[in-house]
Formats: sequence, C-alpha cells, structure tokens
Amino acid sequence: MTSSQGSSAAVPASPGRTAPGTPGADRNELPDRVWTLPNVLSVLRLLGVPLFLYLLLGPEADGWAVVVLMVSGVTDWADGKLARLLGQSSRLGALLDPAADRLYIVSTLVAFVLRDVVPLWVVAVLVGREVVLGVMLLVLRRSGYPPLQVHYLGKAATFILLYAFPLLLLADGGGAWAWVQPVAWALTIWGGVLYVLAGVLYVVQVLGLVRAERDATRDAAGAEARPAP
Repeated sequence: MTSSQGSSAAVPASPGRTAPGTPGADRNELPDRVWTLPNVLSVLRLLGVPLFLYLLLGPEADGWAVVVLMVSGVTDWADGKLARLLGQSSRLGALLDPAADRLYIVSTLVAFVLRDVVPLWVVAVLVGREVVLGVMLLVLRRSGYPPLQVHYLGKAATFILLYAFPLLLLADGGGAWAWVQPVAWALTIWGGVLYVLAGVLYVVQVLGLVRAERDATRDAAGAEARPAP
C-alpha cells in the first residue's frame, strides 16, 4: 500500500519548511487539489468506517464487515497508485490517506475488543502507539514543523494488519474458517510489531529533529554573544 504522496519520512531543514530536492519536501510542494479521483477514494474509505462499525457491533454481519474492510484495503492501494499514474497527487490526499488507515485500525481494534475477538493488551499496544504519535505531532507543531511523511514501514504494517483483521473475524466465527486462525494471528503479530517499530522510528525522527533545531538555535545565540574579532 502506498500513500498518495508516495514517499517515506524525511527531515525538514527548518521550522515550517522542507529542504528543497528531498523526499520530505513532497507534502508541502503538493498542489491544493480537492476533487481528484484518489481523494474521492480516500473519502469513500473514511465513510466506510462507521458502516464497518455498525456491521460489527449492530447486526454482527461479519461477512459484510469483512467485505467493507477488504474494499478499504483495495482502495488504500488504489488511491496512491492512481495519484501517481494520473498525476493527481495532492496535499489533501497526503493527509486523508494515513488518517483513513489509522481510523480503520483503531475502530477495528475497539470493535474486536467489544466482541472479544482479540485480547485487550493487543489493543492497548496498538492504540497506545497512536497516542504517542499524536503527542509527537503536537511537538512538531509547537516547534513549527509540518507532520513528517508516512514511513514505508508504517504503510507495510498497515497493509498487513488490514489483511489480518478480516481473517481474525472469520476465524472467530468458527466453522469452516477456523483453520485460518493461526495465519490470522501470525499476520496480526507480524503487522503489530512492524506498526510499533514504525512508530518508534517516527518518535526518533521527531526527537532528533527537535534536538537539532535546539542545538542550532543555541549555537546561533552563542555566536551572536561572542564579540567580533
């Protein structure tokens, strides 16, 4: 799965800017398009979140819930692919794509806990990762930086989890699908580890960026304080 911006994380050069010619500059340099085919797919994917939750927690129509989740995975791949093929990358798309991914993961985990499909500790780890990243976004904003680009490792983890969740749901129903449970849990653990690791890398990037900016500011202040020769 690739996001509509189509690049991995990079470090901006200074608050509110990105270094020209680097992957990190992509998001800020994208056009302010709204009505594009990739953006429409991202919005449809977002609209599928409440439908997915209703199917899981209301009538417990697990089959249709799996269909919604699978369609979400396909459109997540398609919007980035189409954005590059059609030249329709946009700043809005770069924000919608990861937002839809995270909403699906968090809402699925909450529904799975309520349905006793997964234990609470799995949800605590993955949702905790989102909380930490939310704090990092606040740190970036306070320092005057835009959000960093989505890391390819995070996209790979999301891809795995969005395939693991339907299998977990099917295995929970038992019957003819009981055999997929080991595969579902293997994918969940694999995707979960990569998801947390991507979060750790994001935190390291943010802290390194803020520390470098702080050191640069201190060095500049020291240079100004020294008397001219």
